[in-house]
Amino acid sequence: MQLIPAIDLQDGRCVRLFQGDFARQTVYSDMPQQVAKQFERMGLKSLHVVDLDGAKLGIQHNQASVRKIADATGLAIQLGGGIRDADTFRQWLEFGVKRCVIGSLAVTAPDTVRSWFAEFGPARIVLALDVRVEADGMPMLATHGWTRTANTSLWECIESYLGVGLCHVLCTDISRDGALSGPNAQLYRDLMTRYPALQLQASGGVRHVADLQTLSDAGVHAAITGRALLDGRISSEEIRSFLPAA
Repeated sequence: MQLIPAIDLQDGRCVRLFQGDFARQTVYSDMPQQVAKQFERMGLKSLHVVDLDGAKLGIQHNQASVRKIADATGLAIQLGGGIRDADTFRQWLEFGVKRCVIGSLAVTAPDTVRSWFAEFGPARIVLALDVRVEADGMPMLATHGWTRTANTSLWECIESYLGVGLCHVLCTDISRDGALSGPNAQLYRDLMTRYPALQLQASGGVRHVADLQTLSDAGVHAAITGRALLDGRISSEEIRSFLPAA
């Protein structure tokens, strides 16, 4: 399993939100490229970036910061946040992003997103599917910054994209995100049982290296963590077994 560190950008700064709440944020650095370089020095090869301004406003304000990260490191960057048209998608690729992460639009405008699979290729697209797990165990999709619950399950959404070559899925149990409460391993085991060919990225709740091992045992392809790394809860020594060369 690969470990992918996460950086959230707002006004050019590296921040973290608690369960997506803009009013509950921690600022980690005014120089995100330095944070990215630190991850690279740990031996990590990829980076997950969220443009919070883009996600909130639909306007990309952090291009300069992303370009600095791309220029300062050799990390493979995947970026999400407010990508709502093909021109924005294309622009991020030109700025050095390897994959674009598509969230709510995958649910609200599926025909548009399917056309991007044809235009840019499945390898360039990650579907970010955020879920609330209902009392009956059904994972239902949440959209619009987690403010709305769609009438679509995680399973229905994935099924609708298999025909266009879907391979990368980033799944977050939003009750776990930023809360350091542990990942929802059962959700990811169910996902991998249903769709073993998916390149699944698990996100939300990672506290320490034992959680990474739990996710690895669940069969996920990659685990994304921001706060646990930024807070030093996972050391360089501990992540060695999750480095690509390990």
